[in-house]
Amino acid sequence: MLKASYAIPNLPPPGVEETPAVLRALAQAHRHLAELKGRAASIPNQGILIDTLALQEAKASSEIENIVTTQDELFQANAFPENPASPAAKEVARYADALRHGFVEQRRLGGLLTNNMIIAMFQMLKRTDEEFRNTPGTALKNDQTGEMVYVPPQEGSAVRAHMAALERFINEDETSDLDPLVKMAIVHHQFESIHPFSDGNGRLGRIINVLYLTHSGLLDVPVLYLSRWITGRKGEYYRLLQAVRDSEGAAEAWEAWLLYMIRGVAETAKGTLALIEGMRVLMAEYKQRIRAEHPKIYSQDLLNNMFRHPYTRIDYVERELGVSRPTATKYLDMLAEAGFLDKQRFGRSNYYMNQRLVALFVGGAA
Repeated sequence: MLKASYAIPNLPPPGVEETPAVLRALAQAHRHLAELKGRAASIPNQGILIDTLALQEAKASSEIENIVTTQDELFQANAFPENPASPAAKEVARYADALRHGFVEQRRLGGLLTNNMIIAMFQMLKRTDEEFRNTPGTALKNDQTGEMVYVPPQEGSAVRAHMAALERFINEDETSDLDPLVKMAIVHHQFESIHPFSDGNGRLGRIINVLYLTHSGLLDVPVLYLSRWITGRKGEYYRLLQAVRDSEGAAEAWEAWLLYMIRGVAETAKGTLALIEGMRVLMAEYKQRIRAEHPKIYSQDLLNNMFRHPYTRIDYVERELGVSRPTATKYLDMLAEAGFLDKQRFGRSNYYMNQRLVALFVGGAA
């Protein structure tokens, strides 16, 4: 049987220190996070942010695992789940569904982030009824060389024990004096090192990151995602992750890991802030113009629909506004004729694309 190559530490790990460099990075990250939290509240319907940004996170997180799809494929798969889509687009859409499910469950449980939630998200992501690993033989290898890089805990009992300890560490905030962002970085490293599932651990670990930010109150809704930051620095991410293991948790290795994650939060918060501000400005422009040019069809619900669904459909408007199908069709066709939306065809169905909103996502502000 394989032998684990790193002794999973007790929590918090003994090598973790909030050094002067870490404290400076934390101050910046908290400032940007606070600004993001406030700006996100200016969007009238928080579901708009959860739905649209969750898709962007799903896309970026999946790219880290070499699951690549285009914005067009992604939005089409989301708008037409009943129709065939590329395997990558389907998998990315499942990631977004798992993230949203986790947030709904977290709110239902008063902010807790539990192992049952994590298992449920894994099952949604991978379309399986599997739970934590129970069979030895898992090892992580270098994709290019085939060299064995890391061997996580092997026995199912060890995996379950480590995950139970991690669950306590996540949720027992009063027992730790560590800054929440330091805890988030520890939680991510511990989860990836336990490697509790047969597959999907990287993506689930990145979902846990943002759910921990909402758990800790640093954000009200899950709108900050580190995946784009990691995608652009993937080599550094894996090197620092492994350096902590190779050094058996040396203080220097932990400091480098913490700085990477905390700086990622700061930079991602700034980018997400720019994206949300762009959405807010665009919503305000559309609201003013539609009210002035088409006052008979304007409603806040219609505006929300256009931004919650970058590719919207007649049945979405019908359901969300409580109007008849002919009325929903008339609204969308009028908005398309006025240039607010671009009418497209997919198979036998029409959809209406908010081109300027999609352009914000393609521009990569997040």
